[in-house]
Amino acid sequence: MELTGRVAVVTGGGSGIGRALAEALAREGTRVVVADVDERGMAATLEAVAVHGGEALAVVTDVSDRDQVRALAERAWERFGAVHILCNNAGVAVWGGLESATHRDWQWVLGVNLWGVIHGLEAFLPRMIAQRQPGHIVNTASMAGLVATPGLGVYNTSKYAVVGLSETLAKDLRPYGIGVSVLCPMGVATRINASERNRPERLRNDAPGSATPVQLMGRTLAPAAVAAMTLAAIRENRLYVLTHEEGLDPLRRRWERLERAIRERT
Repeated sequence: MELTGRVAVVTGGGSGIGRALAEALAREGTRVVVADVDERGMAATLEAVAVHGGEALAVVTDVSDRDQVRALAERAWERFGAVHILCNNAGVAVWGGLESATHRDWQWVLGVNLWGVIHGLEAFLPRMIAQRQPGHIVNTASMAGLVATPGLGVYNTSKYAVVGLSETLAKDLRPYGIGVSVLCPMGVATRINASERNRPERLRNDAPGSATPVQLMGRTLAPAAVAAMTLAAIRENRLYVLTHEEGLDPLRRRWERLERAIRERT
């Protein structure tokens, strides 16, 4: 897919992978709509895009709110007249065993990580199909959507759902010429460990959690490296964006367990 002259929407674009995607797209001549709840972060992203001579629009958006995502789509089409690339990237995380997860933890994480993707599809996909132009959707999941990790159960649940959604979406959208990629990174130098900074007051726990962030195996990549891999996947219409070779062994072990379960079923 050609990127020059296209229009992209990036949620969670105020920092981390989202900001890196916005910058990388701008360098390719793509106009960018940046969505986030962090207004200061979005302003910094717009400055970074401007450095590359890009054109961008910032729209404050809580992706867990369907009406706000619909308003984001309206602003995007009003400003640029089309959207060709949708990056459902916004994400948050909580830590701790599932036995200690609160209802508010579930509401918050699934609201952003899963419903944020669903709301993006509801708001953007019908219009993207109606354009009858090549398009691409990137859903940010995680290696935690392919391999379960203790202490990350709520996050795992949301990301496993995004992987399954994306795999099905790729098949459903093939007749429309719209590609799908699911981004499954391991360690990336983002602020996801500080997700609580953006948790809405109504979804805060009565007492702060005591769990510490899970230490991920493998290297910690720069967001720009992950963005470059993602743009390559968009161009080549590749479904999976797996960022770390360190993920191969856990994936093999998972497959071996599945294969063994089939062979031992009797």
